[in-house]
Amino acid sequence: MMCKSGLTHIITMDLHQKEIQGFYECPVDNLRASPFLLQYIQESIPDYRNSVIVARNPGSAKKATSYAERLRLAIAVIHGEQKEAESDEVDGRYSPPCLPNRSRTMDVSVGVPVHPAKEKPPINVVGDVGGRIAIMVDDMIDDVQSFVAAAEVLKECGAYKIYVLATHGLLSSDAPRLIEDSPIDEVVVTNTVPHELQKMQCNKIKTIDISVLLSEAIRRIHNKESMSYLFKNVTLED
Repeated sequence: MMCKSGLTHIITMDLHQKEIQGFYECPVDNLRASPFLLQYIQESIPDYRNSVIVARNPGSAKKATSYAERLRLAIAVIHGEQKEAESDEVDGRYSPPCLPNRSRTMDVSVGVPVHPAKEKPPINVVGDVGGRIAIMVDDMIDDVQSFVAAAEVLKECGAYKIYVLATHGLLSSDAPRLIEDSPIDEVVVTNTVPHELQKMQCNKIKTIDISVLLSEAIRRIHNKESMSYLFKNVTLED
């Protein structure tokens, strides 16, 4: 629909699902913020060589590995999930369970193996973060509860400073308050999404300006110049 309306070229920044590029009939350049985030780590985090790059979950391990390899740092992965207290009370969000109809159900053994249900273990850290700076990297920060839970575990495992770096800082709902009250020392995001109000509510949120990248991309497209320079030293996992 966007291409039918007249678009001839699309510029994106760190798509959450890179496969989206293939949905369009016109050219799509998916720019990366990783050079800016890597530069921030090297120039703005004191003693960054004593850091560990942390994947918030196994799904972000490729991105974390890419950062760790270029910075020549170790990597750790957060695995499992935070356990919440369960309640048997009916609060109206779900229908109560159906009562079994004994006239129509019966247990029949047919020789099929029965395996236990899939269940994630309690949240834990795979890797050594003791006495180090933990740097979590992701493409987007929206609901921060999982980041806060990960930061609490990292702090328990001995990390003495905790940073969160991401391209898009949506920071919705009560994210500023949760970050302010958490063990996270700094949340660093780019200005792809406006978040000035959130910064007023939380002093831990820092912004990296990536406007120079977007303006250079527009200039190159307008002048029909090669875009390859903007992807120099950028990997598919970024």
